[in-house]
Amino acid sequence: MSLAPLLWAGLAGAAALPAAREALRRPMDEAARADAPGGLAALSQGSTHYQWLGRNTGPVAVCIHGLTTPSFVWHGLAPILTEMGFRVLVYDLYGRGYSDRPRGAQTPAFFVRQLHDLLVHLKLHDDLTLIGYSMGGVIAAAYAAHYPHQMRRAILVAPAGFDLHLGRLSDVAARWPVVGDWLFPLAYPRQMRTLWAEESAKPSSVPDLAERMEQQLRLRGCLPAVLSSLRYTLRAPVPGIHRQLAAAQVPVGAIWGEDDTAVPISGMGLLAQWNRDARQAQVAGAGHGLLYTHTPQVADAIREVAGLI
Repeated sequence: MSLAPLLWAGLAGAAALPAAREALRRPMDEAARADAPGGLAALSQGSTHYQWLGRNTGPVAVCIHGLTTPSFVWHGLAPILTEMGFRVLVYDLYGRGYSDRPRGAQTPAFFVRQLHDLLVHLKLHDDLTLIGYSMGGVIAAAYAAHYPHQMRRAILVAPAGFDLHLGRLSDVAARWPVVGDWLFPLAYPRQMRTLWAEESAKPSSVPDLAERMEQQLRLRGCLPAVLSSLRYTLRAPVPGIHRQLAAAQVPVGAIWGEDDTAVPISGMGLLAQWNRDARQAQVAGAGHGLLYTHTPQVADAIREVAGLI
């Protein structure tokens, strides 16, 4: 008996494995959203989950999360932002949290459209402070560059769009579509579980972070969204966006973790070249998770770069 049919069958099975695993994950539907706090806005690209935190009045701070962590990553900082006088809005990027999982390339323009749709839905048109964390820093900068007339300021926390080091798996998956489409969904969950196990050992202002991230990995559409964002938003620096912000004279503040290996502090020098008016601060001893591991220090840095002290 020829081994060729068995070999081809084995190869076909291996090729289909990522898609089969994805199909078994829980869909983002009404049942999955049964415990979702806040509201759901039907927007042009899909439904977006959002939540107001804290006070009902005051200048609006729109908080934009990063590549993998949904909007709950802001729950530790939000009370301090409220004490500063902000009305805090958080929302889930497409493919994360309780938001829909639309198909398509997750470019900065894709995310800018989501945010613009949401702000129109909520009738928010001006005097906005955008606070972007990690990949959210790219989105906040891109939005502010596109709609400078709406902005009070943009604050970027451990922002992507500068030097970025997410590891060999992410790099290979982003650069090689066919190989990446197969490899990423098989290998990335294990990498993430290892990372979150390490993070869970650190003090955190967001409780049960590792368990909540594990739930994200079980949802359909999460891994394709992360891979798409790696390819279309995070692969390269974005000097043009920051030069646009400088030209539009939008006040920009940036906060860096001193020990961040994903977004190294060398980004301070790049931002100074692209926007000499940007105000910058660093958080001593903080890695990329500074938003929840060094929350009070991040809050102090926000006050500093925003000129609130």
